[in-house]
Amino acid sequence: MNRSILISCILGGALVLSSAGARYLTPTVKVADGRPPVVLEQAIPSRFGDWEEDKHQIGAVVNPTTQAEIDRIYAQTLARTYVNRKGERIMLSIAYGTDQRDNLAVHFPEGCYGGQGFAVGPTVHGTLQTSSGTVPVARLTASLNGRIEPITYWVVVGEKSVDSSWQLKKAKLAYALKGLIPDATLMRVSSIGADSERAFVLQQQFVNDLLAAQAPAARRHFGGLGQ
Repeated sequence: MNRSILISCILGGALVLSSAGARYLTPTVKVADGRPPVVLEQAIPSRFGDWEEDKHQIGAVVNPTTQAEIDRIYAQTLARTYVNRKGERIMLSIAYGTDQRDNLAVHFPEGCYGGQGFAVGPTVHGTLQTSSGTVPVARLTASLNGRIEPITYWVVVGEKSVDSSWQLKKAKLAYALKGLIPDATLMRVSSIGADSERAFVLQQQFVNDLLAAQAPAARRHFGGLGQ
């Protein structure tokens, strides 16, 4: 076999292996298709623990993502304000996407708030303790025109909770190696006030009460707990 033919055979074999590898690593099955459908309005109770939905405060929840982008990325969204007996309010925003390929991945609050003109403080990664387990979360404070909004958020990819885009990529890769396309749920709780530390404590209480009121399947979906 002459040299040119040998090189052609080697290159051809490499291309075949590369193509086969790409097909293997390209996920084809959506995790969401093998589960009961998620309906956020039904899955999230309007009353639990000491909290009740405040229907008069619907406009208080700020969605820093444009509507066109929301429609492109997410299958469903939910925005509610809850109030307790003390008159303390927590805003809950949930975005659910059934397809987490790169061009459809969830958008993290830091970029969304910053893109809409908010001044965004540093993100602190930590954990949120609940009666059902520990959730990794990120905390930050955004402000605009006198509105100071401490925020706690996390993302559940499939059934794994993550608190950063890097962890999201790792979780997606783990699913991709199994040929799966995961769904993802962005959970964001926030409140209005300058005392961020007090706000984060109240937000933790709210999340704990919410997850405690849910069935195990819902806790897995919204908290990545009970696995």
